[in-house]
Amino acid sequence: MSALVLFSSAQIARQNAGSLGVLCTKAHYSTDAPRALRTTDLAAMKRGTGGRSSFNGMVATVFGCTGFMGRYVCNKLGKIGTQMILPYRGDHYDAIRLKVTGDLGQVLFQFYHLEDEESIRKAVRHSNVVINLVGRDWETNNFHFNDVHVEGARRLARISREMGVERFIHVSALNASPHPEPLILKEGSKFLKSKYYGELAVRDAFPEATIFRPADIYGQEDRFLRYYAHVWRRQLRWMPLWHKGEKTIKQPVFCSDLAQGIDANMWGYVRYDMRWDPSFMLKVRLTETICPSFKVADLHTERVEREYVTDVVLPSIATLEDLGVTLTKMEDQIPWELRPYRAAQYYDAELDEFEKPAPPNYIGAAARV
Repeated sequence: MSALVLFSSAQIARQNAGSLGVLCTKAHYSTDAPRALRTTDLAAMKRGTGGRSSFNGMVATVFGCTGFMGRYVCNKLGKIGTQMILPYRGDHYDAIRLKVTGDLGQVLFQFYHLEDEESIRKAVRHSNVVINLVGRDWETNNFHFNDVHVEGARRLARISREMGVERFIHVSALNASPHPEPLILKEGSKFLKSKYYGELAVRDAFPEATIFRPADIYGQEDRFLRYYAHVWRRQLRWMPLWHKGEKTIKQPVFCSDLAQGIDANMWGYVRYDMRWDPSFMLKVRLTETICPSFKVADLHTERVEREYVTDVVLPSIATLEDLGVTLTKMEDQIPWELRPYRAAQYYDAELDEFEKPAPPNYIGAAARV
């Protein structure tokens, strides 16, 4: 019995004997290559008119679903009718809130551990797409950067390949490099170095993998805007920044824009300056010593090191704009994201009572370097 699929709705042809013959779907383009189905079960076929209450024929396993980007990615997947398998490592209450991102029966949970290969196999055996959002901003006693970004990513990619997964999507970092320039730390950012070698590990285990390379991401409960808004990041009434921020350029990307992109490189809309004061490092070291597991305001040396790394975009890699995504300007989104940090919250200003502040000076539109 043969089975082929090209896309769109299923059509069934029966032979004279009445047995199931060829199962295929209508192609969108003449150049689309047929691919073998994992199963001929009709329950696995695309159905519905599209949307959250339909099924688009895709089963996606999202590792790292309980993290910052996980909720946005799962919501986008559920909105187009994707069935999701959501592995989680800690308390199930961290993941249960994602149940509403899909329709009834479309969101399934699976306990796993990044070093337990059998639990990973259970999580990906029914999927044709695997998305790796697993990552750490700082090292802990249980997981170092190499354990998560390199060996963990290699393990997920290898097992996905062995289990017949059709597509593997890996999230890296925009400035990943084997030799990041040292700014605050003598050896440079170990985070960016591990992200680079993680990309190599994924390519080695799953050559056809798609790699995301996002810049700093901002949105609800992010670690970019709230990092600067937190009182612990400031020194009384000023904010210390390296070389007054005149040597650093950042291109942050909105989380919702990133969730729409599936290509290899993405960044924000415009470029902004950053600023610095060396006396600030005493507070950073103190925070790392007192809070080894949970960093107050996400303040640690690795974060400070990456804070002053200028975003560099490779010209040969596709971007969000190439995918037709309309990028969100920070000045349009920041008032909503940082509203909880606004002074005098009890006072509700009337319309046009205060003049709208001027936007920050742009260095220029986001350009490929």
